[in-house]
Amino acid sequence: MMLGVVLCGGQSTRMGSDKALLQLNGIHWAQIAAGKLAALQLPVVLSVNVAQHATYQSVFAATELIQDQVQPPVGGPLAGILSVHLCHPQQDLLVLACDMPAMETGLLQSLKDIQHTQTAGVYLYSINNEPEPLCGLYTSKGLAAILQLHYSGQLHRHSMKYALQQLSVYQLPVQAQQQTAFTNINTKADLNNLQSCGRTINTYKR
Repeated sequence: MMLGVVLCGGQSTRMGSDKALLQLNGIHWAQIAAGKLAALQLPVVLSVNVAQHATYQSVFAATELIQDQVQPPVGGPLAGILSVHLCHPQQDLLVLACDMPAMETGLLQSLKDIQHTQTAGVYLYSINNEPEPLCGLYTSKGLAAILQLHYSGQLHRHSMKYALQQLSVYQLPVQAQQQTAFTNINTKADLNNLQSCGRTINTYKR
């Protein structure tokens, strides 16, 4: 079983407002990401932090929202991923950050499919051998192992990079023409630069 997860819980300090609720063509970024995951015939939930939860209920159904709940607390994107795992411990998670609006559905489909031919705890894309952890397939088994390390006090850092080092990771190299799909939009200038390159951003939603 597999679940699509949109990561929305970042602080968005450089953008100046919640990135997941920004809009392109009248559609929230979080809805864009959710639509791309739903296009793969997956149920989708959104990972949000505690401060976001009430606001997001004006856009999404409460049943679609999972707020950070790992205790003792974990920081960063790992908090969101593990919180969804706690709610859906039997499901593998296909994760996409809300601030990657140029992501292509075909790339997500390839991640979904790779599990049938390879065995790993996590499946990720990589650019120049550097993993892209915010667009990845995290297996329930791999996440259970990370959670156990956390509970036993052996997860010494909460960075995604450190968590990945504790697991078997299968990496798919990103081709040069695919790299802009992995652009994280952190400022309005980033978005302007992406659009000035002629990159088409699909803004369909569920």
